[in-house]
Amino acid sequence: MPLRVGAFIPLLMNRNLWLLAAAQGLFLTNNVVFITINGLVGLALAPLGWMATLPVMGYVVGGALATPLVARAQRRLGRQASFQLGLVVALLSALLCAWAVSLGAFWLLIAGTVIAGYYSANGQLYRFAAAELAAPAFREKAVSLVLAGGLIGAVLGPNLAVRTRDLTEVPFAGAYLALGVVALLSMAVMAFLRFPPAPERAAGAPEGRPLAEIVRQPVFIVAAVGAALGYGVMNLLMAATPLAMQVCGLPFEDVALVLEWHVIGMFAPGFFTGHLIRRFGVLSIMGVGVALNLACIAIALTGVDLHQFLVALFLLGVGWNFLFTGSTALALQAWRPEEKDRAQAAINFGVFATMALTSFASGALVTTQGWAWLNLGSLLPVALLAVALLWLARQRRAAHNAA
Repeated sequence: MPLRVGAFIPLLMNRNLWLLAAAQGLFLTNNVVFITINGLVGLALAPLGWMATLPVMGYVVGGALATPLVARAQRRLGRQASFQLGLVVALLSALLCAWAVSLGAFWLLIAGTVIAGYYSANGQLYRFAAAELAAPAFREKAVSLVLAGGLIGAVLGPNLAVRTRDLTEVPFAGAYLALGVVALLSMAVMAFLRFPPAPERAAGAPEGRPLAEIVRQPVFIVAAVGAALGYGVMNLLMAATPLAMQVCGLPFEDVALVLEWHVIGMFAPGFFTGHLIRRFGVLSIMGVGVALNLACIAIALTGVDLHQFLVALFLLGVGWNFLFTGSTALALQAWRPEEKDRAQAAINFGVFATMALTSFASGALVTTQGWAWLNLGSLLPVALLAVALLWLARQRRAAHNAA
């Protein structure tokens, strides 16, 4: 037991990790408020019902488009300056979204969420930056701890959406203004963070393997598939939940409660997921994540009462945590330090592209086919995840036997 306690001491003493966890929490506050209100605002402003989740889709499309720009900024400016630039964009995009809602301008709202995607692309790198703030033996726990900072967003996000919904005469405009304040607070947190300097590269020094060689590795393929499909299934069901609950006649306060417990499920396990990965292995923990996704779908198919939405979305959140933390830990095995920027950008681009597809599909499917068929359709990516994990396990077993 003393060894386990001692293993956590470097993390507990790392002020930068705790600050980064706080930044992660504020980033997730932004995401949760966006998910909570964008579909409902879109439903009110969209010309057609199936277009309701286009503002949600705009956020992740913006993230995908911004991924190479963020990677370039990370290389030239370093972690801290690049993260601060993302927060400036978060502030400006929140103000633009508030203005769009005040005008009742649907397409301007989408433009605002697309711009906000630059901040999202930055925030997706917080977990990789966490690994740089800890010794190699503690990387999985560092990633897990920073992701656990999302608990701030789990509590603050839904409550912020509820309390600022009617802050102005135009519903939800106040919620976007509140996100501008959240961005300012995050800038203050980021100002106190200190990242280790990037290793200086001598002129003419090799820049590592070509990206095509990096992405062909089985470990990279499964890490990318796990991150993309794990996020995709979560986003498919989470983005549709506010619309499905509204169709079922449940009040907005119930929507906020369900999303609060969903995000708690996403990030509360962060305090121990890294330890579980170290003890049982990354593929085993990701396999549990797949099982939890299946349990979520099974419960969602039993009915549309509040408790069924609540339990299903909570399990979906825990399943996402196991898959996403596991994928991040797995990905760290796939590149060398000089290759990290383009390799991380490739993984995040896959995540954003999948989220863009599922953001659009969630609104289209839930408004045309219903909640049940949406859940049944999500079985396909969950099955693909299971196949990918089994394939890598077999590859490793074969390599071990041949050694």
